[in-house]
Amino acid sequence: MNFFKRAWLNLVAKKGRTVLLILVTSAIMLFVLAGLLIRNAADAATSNAKKSIGATLTLSANREAAFKKMRQGTASSTKTKPSLSMTPVKLADVKKIAKLNNVASYNLTSTTSVNAKSFDAISTSSTSSQSVMQGGGDAPGGDKMTSSQGDIAVSGVSATSLTSNFTDNNYKITKGRGIKASDANTNNIIIETELAKQESLKVGDTVTVKATSGSKTYKLTIVGIYKAPSTSTSSQMGPGATDPSNTIYSSYTLANTIKGTKYANTADSVTFTVSDPAKVSSVKKAGKKLINTSKYSLSANDASYQSVKASMNNVKSFADKIVWLVAIAGTIILALIVILMIRERRYEIGVLLSMGESRMKIIGQFFVEMFIVLVIAVGVAGIGGKFVGNKLGEQLVAQETSSTASNVNSQRPGSTGGQAGPGGSAPSGQAGRSGGASFMGSSKTDKTELDVQVTPTNLAELGGFGLAIIFISITLASGGILRLSPRKVLID
Repeated sequence: MNFFKRAWLNLVAKKGRTVLLILVTSAIMLFVLAGLLIRNAADAATSNAKKSIGATLTLSANREAAFKKMRQGTASSTKTKPSLSMTPVKLADVKKIAKLNNVASYNLTSTTSVNAKSFDAISTSSTSSQSVMQGGGDAPGGDKMTSSQGDIAVSGVSATSLTSNFTDNNYKITKGRGIKASDANTNNIIIETELAKQESLKVGDTVTVKATSGSKTYKLTIVGIYKAPSTSTSSQMGPGATDPSNTIYSSYTLANTIKGTKYANTADSVTFTVSDPAKVSSVKKAGKKLINTSKYSLSANDASYQSVKASMNNVKSFADKIVWLVAIAGTIILALIVILMIRERRYEIGVLLSMGESRMKIIGQFFVEMFIVLVIAVGVAGIGGKFVGNKLGEQLVAQETSSTASNVNSQRPGSTGGQAGPGGSAPSGQAGRSGGASFMGSSKTDKTELDVQVTPTNLAELGGFGLAIIFISITLASGGILRLSPRKVLID
């Protein structure tokens, strides 16, 4: 009788022991598979983050150089106090960087302010930096608005679909449409819902605004209405901003026109979207060679990708620990079970040895028995692995997301006023009225979901782990078989 047949007959005859082995092995395989699935899903999530989240580079005026120049002017002048002069970004420089590899798109930001003429801006009565309605009010710190600052903030962009507030779904278009690239050189705008309700404005209406200096007026056509979150604050609007609902979005060309002819073909700041976050550093290095770094600064922002990558690396690390801990523990448990099983079957082994059966065939019989058990256990694990992997993965991601959010919130400054765009400032004479259009720090933490799927490759990998476990277990337990003396066993 060959040892394959003996192995099968033994498993059938000892049903209780066989069921116990299947249950123990299935439990071990189930958790090993869950760890493998979570690790693979974390790799896939990191790879998807490169495609979906992306990263950005921001080109803006070099504030450090501008301040240095101002301080030098202050030291050399005793009569007048020099003002801070920021250099607007030229579109010619923007197009150079846009041609670099891995630059998917770019968004121009130009901001200014105007005074409402044919309608009334939403007014607030708060004396603090937070308004009664949505957090607007007087200028941060309680200072009253000066005459050079209008009651309507104009946030000029290439397209609202490229700004972080809209891509993060913090702001939503409720009626009409957003600003598009085709709106360049037009007076099309979108306004906030509260302003539209107060003034009974709708899509298609025309409103008139007046420049903050001089008597020039502009007729603007409403093409869309957006909804800002109720948590918007005036600190997001820039110094001197009133209620957040007083921010209108337009093409950057309109904002430049309002500011003056010298701002034609310029932008306060430009946000470049890099298709592959891993290439941010190389794109930044190449971009710096194309610009005058004494006037402009090019800064990278891949925080979202790095956040997801760090979270997924932690999840992957924990999954690897699960795999190895379960594998080691499983090996020890199975080895103990096989050792006890061999001690129980000493007489059977002695008879086989006395009949001339080789020790290697007896060990082979045990291996075949455990292999049959493993095949069944892998099948059971394959059925329940997706469920266990999903539940365990959800807990790990929730824990990592909570930890990441806590770290981000603890590092985020209390307010972010005074910047016209991501990493940049409005030109001299403009109050940095960005309206939060390109505010690159999102207040929400991207939630990454693990797509746990059981594939034939996963089952093959699990089978390989299982074979290694039972091989080591039987090898550890077979030492007793090699030392057995048939005559001594039968006498005992």
